[in-house]
Amino acid sequence: MRALFRKKSLSGRRGALLMGVGLVLAPLSAHADDVGSLVSDYDRFTATLDPVSAASRGDQDAAERWPDDSPAAEAARLKQRLAFRDRLAHLDLATLKGEALLNARLMMWENDLAIEGQKFDPSRIPFTSDEGFYQEIGYAADNTPLRSEADARHWLVRMSRIPAYDLQQTENMRRGIATHFVQPRLIAEIALRAVRAQAALPENENPALRPFDTLPAAMPAALRQSLRAEGARIVHEKIKPAEQALARFFETEYLPASRTSLGASSLPDGRAYYAYLVKSETTTTLTPDQIFALGQSEIARIHKEMQSQMDAVGFHGDFKAFVATIKADPRFYVTSRQALMEKASFLAKKIDGELPRVIGKLPRLTYGVREVPRAIEEGYTTGRYDPGSPALGISGGLMINTSHLDQRPLYELPSLVAHEGVPGHHIQIALAQEMTDLPGFRRDYATTAFVEGWALYAEQFVSEIGLYPTPYDRFGQLSMEMWRACRLVMDVGIHWKNWSRDQALSCLRDNTALAEKNIQNETNRYISWPGQALGYKIGELTILDLRHQAEKALGAKFDERRFHDLVLDEGAMPLALLRERVKNWIETESKRAG
Repeated sequence: MRALFRKKSLSGRRGALLMGVGLVLAPLSAHADDVGSLVSDYDRFTATLDPVSAASRGDQDAAERWPDDSPAAEAARLKQRLAFRDRLAHLDLATLKGEALLNARLMMWENDLAIEGQKFDPSRIPFTSDEGFYQEIGYAADNTPLRSEADARHWLVRMSRIPAYDLQQTENMRRGIATHFVQPRLIAEIALRAVRAQAALPENENPALRPFDTLPAAMPAALRQSLRAEGARIVHEKIKPAEQALARFFETEYLPASRTSLGASSLPDGRAYYAYLVKSETTTTLTPDQIFALGQSEIARIHKEMQSQMDAVGFHGDFKAFVATIKADPRFYVTSRQALMEKASFLAKKIDGELPRVIGKLPRLTYGVREVPRAIEEGYTTGRYDPGSPALGISGGLMINTSHLDQRPLYELPSLVAHEGVPGHHIQIALAQEMTDLPGFRRDYATTAFVEGWALYAEQFVSEIGLYPTPYDRFGQLSMEMWRACRLVMDVGIHWKNWSRDQALSCLRDNTALAEKNIQNETNRYISWPGQALGYKIGELTILDLRHQAEKALGAKFDERRFHDLVLDEGAMPLALLRERVKNWIETESKRAG
């Protein structure tokens, strides 16, 4: 899924490793505050952190603002978070039950993690290889329909503030340069290409003008033209000069100061920073070395399953020969962008038709299959999910990268659609958005281990609805799973064990059928975004383990639809809390079955 900047069976050793760790959420003591008032105050506070997302939920007060990541704002937020920590510390968790207890524990986890992370001043690096603050404008534009003159006026104000937003991020990066907290040169070069391309766009193609295409036809034509003309003036006088200044900054200041090392451990206080990121992204107490070992174990297991699919098609060569054969086979490729979009759309609708069999509660919000914008497709991943907005009537988006068609094999497409679309990200995220009975901070909570763990789990269970009908399809699914297993060893290898880029690349080249373009882009992504790649497999294995526990305990009474609803119906959460929920559900269901 898109990240906003401010910011099979489990058994034996693998199962024991994941079951033996978790988020420690010790009960606190001393009653002093009411959970309801804490939730209300915390919701108001967290809503201020990301005005772009807040505006997409219909918050008009946020519709003119960009995130404030200045040192002064960060200091003020830290002071507020410390105050929340003091208030939360006086709750007596033993007296709380149900939603009140869950709200309290989630606030504690999220708030403590933010306090711990702020000491690393991560705002100094506000971009990765494929995303950054400079793309926030396009994201906001695509999620800001203008249905009235007032909407348009809000957007014009926000447009006029883009230069100040860019300058603030530039000053943060200058602070990073001064303190040697910067991206590697490889990543800085990629970002430079992106901001140069943005600055080179003709003014009438600037993403900030896209919302004016949504002005209602019933609005007088003269007013529509006047509003668009004002937007065009802001682009010409303010936004375009700011984009050009940003490109000059990356070229003349950031690139020369970028680092030659790759791993986060080479940053100031880098090993502590990476250890924090591991905890944050996995929501566990697993160490980098444990995660590396888990990745190696998963790679070995998946290889055995891949071999069984090679045997099923009668192939007698080795793994590399099989991969070379299918990569060169024209039946696994299309020759036009439109054909790739049609293939993805067909798979999406095929899954749609089977969803009620495997999930009980489905979101009302629909989703579309869309192309990744061509201006950013070169460095972009093969696909991604773009959240919609029930409040503003914007559907979710399954984004498909249609560039380099010779690098987009069809044997990867079913897993990609299942992960980024349904039953993966769209189902989980849209359901969370529609949980209006939950506090806002819980609807927005998007921890990698849960969100990406569910989406990777979704790639697995769609096999039950016939998404992988041939051994080639199943091999493709296993290759995609292997990709995520490699992430465990690659991320830890780069950021903890000082691996070179070639060492990281070799994991994907030697163990998957991924196209070279994808291998290059993904390796760059892991270099630029330490820790994030770890949450996928950790979350997936946890959900699979919980399912197998439930299947074993409940036998014929196990209901897949109810299990999936249980996992999803309280929104994203740390994995330790998910384990508790499923354990309690199994106990309740066992008593009922008895």
